[in-house]
Parts: sequence; structure tokens; C-alpha cells
Amino acid sequence: MKSHELDFEIIGDDLQIIEVELDPAETVIAEAGSMNYMEEDIDFEAKMGDGSNPKAGFMDVLWSAGKRVLTGESLFITHFTNRGGRKRKVAFAAPYPGKIIPIDLSQINGRFICQKDAFLCAAFGTRLSIAFTKRIGAGFFGGEGFILQKLEGDGLAFVQAGGTIIKKELQGETLRVDTGCIVGFSDGIKYNIARAGSLKSMVFGGEGLFLATLQGVGTVYLQSLPFSRLADRIIAHAPNMGGSSKGEGSVLGKWGTLFGNR
Repeated sequence: MKSHELDFEIIGDDLQIIEVELDPAETVIAEAGSMNYMEEDIDFEAKMGDGSNPKAGFMDVLWSAGKRVLTGESLFITHFTNRGGRKRKVAFAAPYPGKIIPIDLSQINGRFICQKDAFLCAAFGTRLSIAFTKRIGAGFFGGEGFILQKLEGDGLAFVQAGGTIIKKELQGETLRVDTGCIVGFSDGIKYNIARAGSLKSMVFGGEGLFLATLQGVGTVYLQSLPFSRLADRIIAHAPNMGGSSKGEGSVLGKWGTLFGNR
């Protein structure tokens, strides 16, 4: 199924939204709960499945939606359609600080593999499914697990990532990456894991026990701040159960609250 052609604008810097302009009868599909605002004449409907195969039966749609649950995503995908007679806009926002990356699937052989929570929205006609990590080592230690998201089609898809985005074009070489910093990669890139140096480096180096290896010919997107890393830092510096602060804004540190808030 040929994907709808979308016009879009990415607004903002570190807390971005993407504004999609829909022609009459045009549709964009999006992750549930990602809509920021929409203009009149746009209807939205939560559906099981991405709608890329209109001839699919109920069981096929249910099976496709069920596979998305394995990636931790919602069972439903929201379809936004312009029912009016003029162009209308709908906007979607990423759930944490970072960037929104436009992916033209027609330029990368129609397929893009990304981390489980990366998908934000895409042109109607884009097929959303899952990709299994073939190597057991990569599944256990690769950070992304056995199951990744797979986006297929000939239109635009948009993925979200944390921090600064780095785009790498590999021409057969191997790139070693922190396992949580991979956003996604095009068809032709092989994903595996490798030991992170010597035993001393693995234990005391702070980079984890394993690194992801990406090898082949294609495009790789990396992120500087994975959400899991951001969440870990927030939890580590959050107030304790008693509600007291660690006093990081003071030169006295925690001693600044030794006598309360007076």
C-alpha cells in the first residue's frame, strides 16, 4: 500500500513537537497519547493495527496489534484523518527532552529498525511490526532486548530520541556503541554485542559489561541521552521518603539542611 504524502514542520529545540499538515482525506497514524493539538475537521480514531493492509482479517489485525504489546507499546494506534475540504494541521509531542527525527523510508530501502519506544507517528500506509534479535547474546545483553520495532513503507516516519542526535553513515566498518544510545538503523546494518574491553574495564569502567556493535552499509542514528539514563539520574537525586532534599543547590550540600529549612 502506497503511503500518504505528508507535509510537516518540526518546532522547538529540546522539547520538540512535530506539526503535520494533512490534505483532505489524508491520514497520519500516531502512538497513543502523543497528540498535542489538532485543528477542526480532523477526526481521530483508535484502531488495532496500522491500516497498511486493508484486506487483513480481524485475526490478522489482532495478531499484528498483539505483537506491538510485546514491545511495550499500546495495543491501539490512533488514526488522525482530515475530513474537511481544506488543509488542516495536527501536532504530536515527544514524551521527554530530545529530538524528533524524520525518516524517509523510500530513501533507505523501505525499512527502519528502531528501539522499542522510539516510534512517534508516520504516514498512513506505513507498516508497524516487530523485529527479533537473532543472536541470543544481543537479546540478553544488548540493552534493547530481543524485540525491536520495525517500520516499513515508502513514506515518512518520525521517531523520538533523547538529547542530541548523531547520524552515522556506515560503509562496511564497525561502530561500537553504548547499548542504550542506539535510536535505530536502516536495512543492511547488522546488530550484535561485544565485550567491553578487559575484565577490569568491564567492572570498573562504568560503561557496562557489553557494547553494541553495528556493522554494514547503511544509516545509524544515535542519541546522547537515553531516557533510561535520564530516569536513573532523576531517581538517584530525588528526595527520600521523608521528603528532605539533598541540598545540591547549596555549597554546604546535605549539611545545609541539617537544622531544617530555617
